[in-house]
Amino acid sequence: MTRLRFALLNAAHDDANTRRNFRREIDADLVEFSATDGHLPDHTRFDGVVVTGSRSSVYWDEAWIPALVDYVAEAADAGLPILGVCYGHQVLAEALGGRVAGMDGFEIGYNTVRHRGDDLFAGIDESFTVFTTHGDTVVELPPTATPLAENDHGLHAFRDGHCWGVQFHPEYDLQTAREVTEGKREKLGDARVDAVLADATPEAHDAACEAKSLFDNFTEYARRLKADREPSAAAGD
Repeated sequence: MTRLRFALLNAAHDDANTRRNFRREIDADLVEFSATDGHLPDHTRFDGVVVTGSRSSVYWDEAWIPALVDYVAEAADAGLPILGVCYGHQVLAEALGGRVAGMDGFEIGYNTVRHRGDDLFAGIDESFTVFTTHGDTVVELPPTATPLAENDHGLHAFRDGHCWGVQFHPEYDLQTAREVTEGKREKLGDARVDAVLADATPEAHDAACEAKSLFDNFTEYARRLKADREPSAAAGD
């Protein structure tokens, strides 16, 4: 079977953890583009698109951000399956007509999220554990989007056609969770960071691994979509 080919739009400012985590979790050939350097595809000839997390905010005045949002909108218009993770979830929301804003607080650590059911969450318990780290949130969904998951901090997933956004980080390993948390000392203070690190245990990570199934679910959806379209494309030749 031919492997799928996804564009990986890396917005993580050359963070090695991001590259390692997504390449480990996604069973497809990933063509990586450094979005923060303004490096984006000049076409949409992929089987899917994945947009990573970032330390940036989607509303910041940086030249690479509108270009990324515009490309994601173009890929969605072309009918590509898209998965946005954390910052990628927010980029996708903006690209499809939603709105992102800063939160009153900051959500970080292994937390519980509840989903409402969807292809993306097949095989994942309705209430599940994930690592979250974000100070922005989607405050207005795109006009045709459906909310899929939330917790007490707000929206954690939505779907719009072939596109999904998840606010949490299913790709994180324990090393990443701990390093990201350590990097928040100046922002959040030692007491809160130490508390999050105390809860960042192998047991918590093992519980969060259930959510990694969504990568397989997304890949399988992209595979089915490609298979459904190929007969139509062949008929048009």
